[in-house]
Amino acid sequence: MSMDSSSYDTSAATAFILPPGTHTVALGIGDLNGIMRGKRIPATHWGTICKGGNAVSIAMLAMDMTCDVWDTPYVNFNNGFPDMHLFPLTAPVPVPWEPGVAFCLGRAEGMDHKPVPIDPRAALVKQIERATAMGLTIMCGTELEFYLLNPETMQPVEKGIQVYSLARAAQNEYVLGPIRQMIDEMGIPIEQSNPEYAAGQAEVNIRYGEALESADRVIMFRNLVKELVQTKGLLATFMAKPFIDQSGNGFHTHYSVWKDGKNLFADHGKLSRTGLTFLAGLQKRMAEITLAGSTTPNAMRRRRSYTFCPTAANWGYDNRTVGLRVLEGTDSAVRIEKRDAAADCNPYYLLACDIAAGLDGIEQGLEPTAPCLGDGYAPGAEGVGKLPTDLTSAVTLAESSDFMKQVLGEERHTILVQQAKREIEFVAAQVTRVEIERYMRNF
Repeated sequence: MSMDSSSYDTSAATAFILPPGTHTVALGIGDLNGIMRGKRIPATHWGTICKGGNAVSIAMLAMDMTCDVWDTPYVNFNNGFPDMHLFPLTAPVPVPWEPGVAFCLGRAEGMDHKPVPIDPRAALVKQIERATAMGLTIMCGTELEFYLLNPETMQPVEKGIQVYSLARAAQNEYVLGPIRQMIDEMGIPIEQSNPEYAAGQAEVNIRYGEALESADRVIMFRNLVKELVQTKGLLATFMAKPFIDQSGNGFHTHYSVWKDGKNLFADHGKLSRTGLTFLAGLQKRMAEITLAGSTTPNAMRRRRSYTFCPTAANWGYDNRTVGLRVLEGTDSAVRIEKRDAAADCNPYYLLACDIAAGLDGIEQGLEPTAPCLGDGYAPGAEGVGKLPTDLTSAVTLAESSDFMKQVLGEERHTILVQQAKREIEFVAAQVTRVEIERYMRNF
């Protein structure tokens, strides 16, 4: 059984049947940073979990990527970091590289049997419900880049840039092949993989689907990639900019809006009026929601001119130098690609903010700027303005954004901003290797 939309269930007492031979179930959810966290459960205890849930601390949704905690809204030292419950959301599926282990996505529920106010997934659920009320279905395809590293040296497993090289792809098939095949078998439909624009860097594209399911797939995919490559003696990292002189890891999202089986973005293979209004909504909010797609000082290091990461809220037709790239063709393929996010961001927050902006554009009949017909990095090609290229600027915009507060919810927004400020302070307090090498012997 695969983890497709038919496998979803939101009732607390669903008794998902385990695959034959299962002795352990890995059950988890996406945390503040979209890292999958949870527990491994003996199959003998699975029925109890399906019925009553698995107790875990709510701190899991309010801690940074290193598991450090601080006083946050809803969960803090004053209330003792109380529990919530995890219930299975998808049917468990076998893990091909770990016989006897099944894997599934969970959902969070408070001890009062209500949604957890700081659950990141709920922010996207709200926007999907909004779209549904408008009679719309949001479809999203995702592209994720990552590095394959030697876990001892933390350096790429290969040398030289061979983007799209089939010879390099064959060389890496021992690990990329299982990623495509085994993760696809688990219900996350993989369309393709290729070597990217750096040694050891790869890109994998996940087939488009309904937006909430697509975000769930990203949470599971990143976790499964890290697990799978460990069996090959490697480390996978989705860190945005692991090497300052090499390509960063991006997270490109492809959006279209459907109704009654028709792509509303398509008008005889061209971007429709509806598509233009959705595009205008994205363009209007792109700068102020930057924090949703780039949450650390490191993530902002990607945002430099002529890196194929956009620096402006502009758009164009099949143009990789702009922030919003319009793809045309068959009616089913017409879509808008948003190119600024980092591969390590939380997909629930990214998609929630993007979709909310696009739906506003549709509802308000917004107009985008003229398309960029050339170099999107050139002076005069800024569209509605430059995007933040440092985290302090992104935080300032996020803090003052009533739009972002409304989309994420006050408590989730506060925690995301708190974490960003902590990361800024932490990185600023370090003496870097570059400083030591540049200054120590010369002063």
